[in-house]
Amino acid sequence: MFKRILIAEDQETQNISLQKTLAEIGVEKPEYVYYCDDALTWIKNAVREERPYDLLITDLYFEEDHNPQKIDGGAELIKAAKEVQPNLKTLVFSGENRPAVIDMLFKEMHIDGYVRKARHDGQYLRLAISAIHNHKKYLSPDLKQARKENNSHDFTDLDIAIISQLVDGMPQKNIPYYLQENNIKPSGLSSIEKRLNLMKEVLGFSKNEQLIAYCKDIGII
Repeated sequence: MFKRILIAEDQETQNISLQKTLAEIGVEKPEYVYYCDDALTWIKNAVREERPYDLLITDLYFEEDHNPQKIDGGAELIKAAKEVQPNLKTLVFSGENRPAVIDMLFKEMHIDGYVRKARHDGQYLRLAISAIHNHKKYLSPDLKQARKENNSHDFTDLDIAIISQLVDGMPQKNIPYYLQENNIKPSGLSSIEKRLNLMKEVLGFSKNEQLIAYCKDIGII
């Protein structure tokens, strides 16, 4: 089991709950901080002292207070931490449940696990830590089920680029020029029309405006 775990969580009750859960699986002295800046400092110090952490558990959102921070969120903390310690295992423990946000964390931040703060989260945390220790990825079952029920479309970089330009008011016929300038392929007008039609068909929409509103709701744009 992991020996050195750092918890970044700004709510005291959640911190205590996390420590209790870790103690139940044999991690007796996890370290914890309430601020992302402190978490990064501790990670840097641990690497310098050649006593690196095995696992970082962090929330995504931290409440602002009288102590201004350079790093104000868990995603930014993970990115900065991996620049210092690329092999650091990371587990997000947050109330966020938007598929697009969670997918981004796995695809771009390369997190190892995600557990949503909800009913049975203590059980899921134990399972997540065990899975990560065994070099596996973990997503809590409630989020897996939500994905199935939502039948959500797997948005590509091309999809996001197209929708973002529509949001900015660019006429659909002009989007190919933007894609070409930014080396996003395929960039033909027919390809753009096909992607838009596919997204609307999968998600059950008939208009681009409905698709745009949906993407805003789930946090893609």
